[in-house]
Amino acid sequence: MLQTLSIRDFVIVDKLDLEFDRGFTVLTGETGAGKSILIDALSLALGARGEGGITRAGCDRAEIVASFDVSALADLQAWLQESEIPQDGTELLLKRVIYADGRSRAFINGLPATIQQLREVGEFLVDIYSQHAHHSLLKQSYQRQILDDYAGLSDEARQLALHFQVWQALRQRRIEVERNASVYAAELAELRDQVRELVQLAPSADEWEPLQMEHSRLSHGASLLSGSEECRDLLSEGEFSAIRQLLSVQHKLQGLSEYDAGLQEALETLDSAVIQIQETDRFLNRYIQRADLEPERLAEVESRIQAIHAAARKNRVRPEDLAALLVEWQSRMVELESFSNDGELAKQEALAMAAYQSLAETVSTGRKKAAKLLSEKITIEMQRLALAGGSFVVDLVAQEPAATGMEQIEFLVAGHVGVAPRPLAKVASGGELSRISLAIRVTTAQQGYIPTMIFDEVDVGIGGGVAEIVGQLLKQLGEKRQILVITHLPQVAAQGEQHLRVSKSEISGQTLSRIEQLPEVARIEEVARMLGGVDITETTRKHATEMLGGAST
Repeated sequence: MLQTLSIRDFVIVDKLDLEFDRGFTVLTGETGAGKSILIDALSLALGARGEGGITRAGCDRAEIVASFDVSALADLQAWLQESEIPQDGTELLLKRVIYADGRSRAFINGLPATIQQLREVGEFLVDIYSQHAHHSLLKQSYQRQILDDYAGLSDEARQLALHFQVWQALRQRRIEVERNASVYAAELAELRDQVRELVQLAPSADEWEPLQMEHSRLSHGASLLSGSEECRDLLSEGEFSAIRQLLSVQHKLQGLSEYDAGLQEALETLDSAVIQIQETDRFLNRYIQRADLEPERLAEVESRIQAIHAAARKNRVRPEDLAALLVEWQSRMVELESFSNDGELAKQEALAMAAYQSLAETVSTGRKKAAKLLSEKITIEMQRLALAGGSFVVDLVAQEPAATGMEQIEFLVAGHVGVAPRPLAKVASGGELSRISLAIRVTTAQQGYIPTMIFDEVDVGIGGGVAEIVGQLLKQLGEKRQILVITHLPQVAAQGEQHLRVSKSEISGQTLSRIEQLPEVARIEEVARMLGGVDITETTRKHATEMLGGAST
């Protein structure tokens, strides 16, 4: 559950630190006071996309920190471990910093993270329902998602889409092969000749560079041999060789150093130089002894280079890429040979289709069972929401196999007894749609695992006694979840177990928003304001007190 939320320099909030309780929390305030700022800030901490202009005027960055108790979320703890994010205790910290120039940084438990990681973590923690979310109910894709989530079939539905893609890809390949059989046969015949030539050449991926180096050495063998001998003559063999000259200097310095120890350093340096030159001379001697002009090997290397060059020019690749080309051709040959293997591709297609149909039947069975149960439960909730006599039906209509399964899902509603259910988009008014949306939320939330649910003015279009029932439903939902509701209805606000009020004031020429938790007396005043507007009378206060008293019983 959400434990704390700290906001710094965000829109019109300079500093805000909130603590949240379990159960049902309401957030109220006058229009324009900034009630949705809290939701916007929390959304950013959960990985929502940041937009320009969200840092407070005159500030270089906005900072949002949210802490959660994740002791009961085993799946999230497994995700943290898999992502190598350390978790100390039961508290999880999410932090988002957004700079005035649009840059953004994210942190999980103090470690730098990506926005995508924040978003993935957020999916374990919070569901946010905006006042416009009920319009999504009109889309069949969203209706299918609601049913699959309720039925616990979300993973199976994703797998079903993958199975369908594999099946259709194999089907398209089979059709293409059948259509282009003669073209593939000609390509295969040509490839076999080309592969045969390269197999005979047997190019190696790491052959070309060493072959060139060997050719350079062999082709300059005579020059290498004579040059090495000349070097030895200059170093040690000649009458005025370097070693003889240095030994003479060495002998001279040895005598002089007996008179002046300061020459010892020069003598030691010379001794080292003599040793290194003698080692060089010995190396050249060994090189000359091993050297061989090898004309036969030179001819072999030149012939090999010519063959590789010819193959590279013929196939329009670099000599060093011939080995990779051979692998590519051999792979393509295997693919073409599988095409020519009568029935093999059709067999693969049949297996993929069978796998799809098997999973599709499992999904269909689960959807039918869940559709019946969901229809009954939402119909019951509709009666409580001033839709007496109305009914809700999750209709499953058979369709041709598709990525979404073998049935279309559509929500049908009947507003009165004896009226045939019709598609939701055709019969529900704005107020009815809000109530049906709430009934669906209340029903489906019982099945979910997300610990915190936030409703942002989802009670728009609702009033009177229905509003009180909505508050009761949300309070009932708060018995199992942490529920945070932004509302303008006093009937809903009175049901809250914790009441936060948003207010706006001007300080030093700046408009600032603040949120405070209301004690009982202040809460009566707030509910009275929501009931009576600007002028609060003793009658409205009495009414507010009665509403709060009735809600607590």
